[in-house]
Amino acid sequence: MKNQNIVFIAIACALAFALAPVTKAYISPQGGPTGASNANLSPEGENLPAISIYSAGNIPRGKTGSFVLDMKPALALGGTYVNFKLSGTAVAGVDYVAVASPVYIGQSGKGVILITTLPDPRGSFNRQAYSVVVTLEPGAGYALGEPKSAVIWIKPAQ
Repeated sequence: MKNQNIVFIAIACALAFALAPVTKAYISPQGGPTGASNANLSPEGENLPAISIYSAGNIPRGKTGSFVLDMKPALALGGTYVNFKLSGTAVAGVDYVAVASPVYIGQSGKGVILITTLPDPRGSFNRQAYSVVVTLEPGAGYALGEPKSAVIWIKPAQ
């Protein structure tokens, strides 16, 4: 029985040392754990990954553009779903194919929201650009980073 307890304690210590870099835990010289930002703490005191969003650039009609989501730190044991809402001057189903929330961010810490544009039903006389804005919304298991929203402009076809 004594040997089993020693083996259990050795495994627990090895696991704690292996997970310390992942959780960014360390002991400060003043004592007590540090490394967790209060901005990313859940109500239960958990340190949550921060999600940010970026536009991959403007797109012409008939093409596909993307928004890239970045999670820091990436989750080593899986991903998470992130809620978002769409707004802007472009109309879903008219200017682009409707997109549903949430989007999945994998173990890599990256996720993508694709915006597929449609031909302009307003006719070729209308040479106006329309915006698609994605704004991240709060959810379980993550915190909102900066920036929380991004915009893509749908440009008229050339």
